[in-house]
Amino acid sequence: MSATPAVVASELTRRFGSFVAVDRVSFQVAAGEIFGFLGSNGAGKTTTIRMLCGLLAPSRGFASVLGLDVARDARALRHRIGYMSQRFSLYSDLTVAENLAFWGAAYGLSGARLEQRIAWALAAAELEDRHRTLVGALPAGFHQRLALVAALLHEPSVVFLDEPTSGVDPDMRRRFWDLIDTLAAAGTTVFVTTHYLDEAERCHRVALMHAGRLLALDTVAALKGKFAAGTVLEIHCEQPARALGVLERVEGVMDAALFGETLHLVLDHPGRGEQVLAHLQGAGFTSVRATPTAATLEEAVIHTIKSLGPREAGALAPGAAPWGEVGP
Repeated sequence: MSATPAVVASELTRRFGSFVAVDRVSFQVAAGEIFGFLGSNGAGKTTTIRMLCGLLAPSRGFASVLGLDVARDARALRHRIGYMSQRFSLYSDLTVAENLAFWGAAYGLSGARLEQRIAWALAAAELEDRHRTLVGALPAGFHQRLALVAALLHEPSVVFLDEPTSGVDPDMRRRFWDLIDTLAAAGTTVFVTTHYLDEAERCHRVALMHAGRLLALDTVAALKGKFAAGTVLEIHCEQPARALGVLERVEGVMDAALFGETLHLVLDHPGRGEQVLAHLQGAGFTSVRATPTAATLEEAVIHTIKSLGPREAGALAPGAAPWGEVGP
């Protein structure tokens, strides 16, 4: 990765009237990095991306992409980056090839170069045999793949992907991320929002947004490693769902969730383990075993929001919860 950052944000802020959608956010993204943006609905992820792409002026603060000021050099910036929005942006009444030709021309490609890049896009998206198909007739997964390669036609140095795999089946998501890995390995900077935590695991670093503020920014391993040894326990017992109801009321249990046929607990102190076992035994559970375990990324995210969030964290569903941005 280059020592010069591809993306810089400093105190980046966006207001809509009295509502602060993005609140003094600062970070840097290295060239060739896969940078993941996590957050609940309305966290400010899409608003941040739109400012970085020059589509929305910051209310205050500064940001640059590839050395270009996103507010002052927005027109020049748009020809050097790729952007895949949440909402499908291609034309449903044009064929796959016609859409690629249109967007390639919009990015300034022509002649043999345009033909070469269209051929690459069709192969990368596995759409060679569907190049004459109307886009409106494609399955949703192919929509997403086509939108991605359309954003990459002009070989941008930085590509912004906003919830790129929403509504895509697991196999298609895996192929999508294989392509992202290939792009990053070739030096492309990938800035991606996702609500799938298994996808976040594939990012070099992850930023956690909540209520417009940046709460955490680190590698996945470092985020998981913030828990002291012995504060995350895996509980094996009969009737785990009933045990969950008991443990949620125990002092010192910061978080409790079903995890397959076991329970995962996050404690405020490693010494709480014996207290947890005593509560379960007192509630009639006769066969209970507690084992220290590593934190999951989900536990790290929820713990960070509950500990540091400027507003009430709210209920987060386990697993791949639909945290996608829908607000401004």
